[in-house]
Amino acid sequence: MNVSPQAAQAAQAAQTAQVPQAQQIPQVPQYPPHVAQPTYLPHAYAEPAPGPAPQAHAQTQAQAQAQAQVQAQAVTAPAAARTVRAERRGPVLHVELDSPATGNAVTVAMLDELLAVLAAPDPAVRVIVLSGAGRDFCLGGDREALTAGLDEDPTGGGIRSYGDKARRVCEALTASPAVTVARVQGRATGAGFALALACDLRVGADNAVFRLPELALGLPVAWGGLLPRLIHEVGAARVREIILTSRPVGAVEARELAILQRVVPEQDLDGAVAEWVRPVTRRPEAALRVTKTLLASHAAATRLADASVLDSELMASVLAAAHYARNLADRPQAH
Repeated sequence: MNVSPQAAQAAQAAQTAQVPQAQQIPQVPQYPPHVAQPTYLPHAYAEPAPGPAPQAHAQTQAQAQAQAQVQAQAVTAPAAARTVRAERRGPVLHVELDSPATGNAVTVAMLDELLAVLAAPDPAVRVIVLSGAGRDFCLGGDREALTAGLDEDPTGGGIRSYGDKARRVCEALTASPAVTVARVQGRATGAGFALALACDLRVGADNAVFRLPELALGLPVAWGGLLPRLIHEVGAARVREIILTSRPVGAVEARELAILQRVVPEQDLDGAVAEWVRPVTRRPEAALRVTKTLLASHAAATRLADASVLDSELMASVLAAAHYARNLADRPQAH
């Protein structure tokens, strides 16, 4: 088709009138791949905040460098909201329950933070050390929060969700490809007992005390899969006595029952942990991973049935029934 000289001139003028090169939309920058695991700082933990959509906000080189620096350092969660501290030291990840004012009571928020840290650890992490800030390792679950949850949902839906998260945290410790170490001082009660028992290796201070007061509180021993693990480690007859009496188990007896593998003075806890960490981090990675899998498999094979998946349902049912009974008793009696 023939084009007139006037039309050709008009087309050339339109091309000249296009947006200047300096104002054209720059090429979409290549963002670093999203990291599922949080990045760890000494005494800090936070998920990397997602950046704006690249199509909507083009980055300058300085902005890209700043974003990379933030991803490398992580964004620290507000101190008031943080209940877990995580610090990476080479191949060792130190995870600390950090709510000493409450005795490190296990809340929903704490479980969420633990899941974020433990559910998908960096493959380069060879050892995870679990500890508790303050005088006590962990005084158990947050019973006030559970009661408040029943007021909001008398059917126990919130408790079921809490219990499911507890089981996932303990399973993450047990099934982790890294060797997990519990560093226990003071009291490890209820949920704290379960968290420590879920670890491969457990060292306690000479002031460590373990206790399962659930029955005395009107609760079943149904938190984090504790019961089948405890029976496997200690034996059914001894576990029966500990649960039915709700009596405390001191550090020396805990070592005799294999709840602890070592007992040391409290000031020597870090040294005892280091004595385990040093040889483990020198083991070939593949051999260590396979050995952990074998140990976990043989332990599971000794259980005819693992009813820990029902823990949340059992806990919710008992608490909901007790809550209903209290409300019924508080109602005015008809005359």
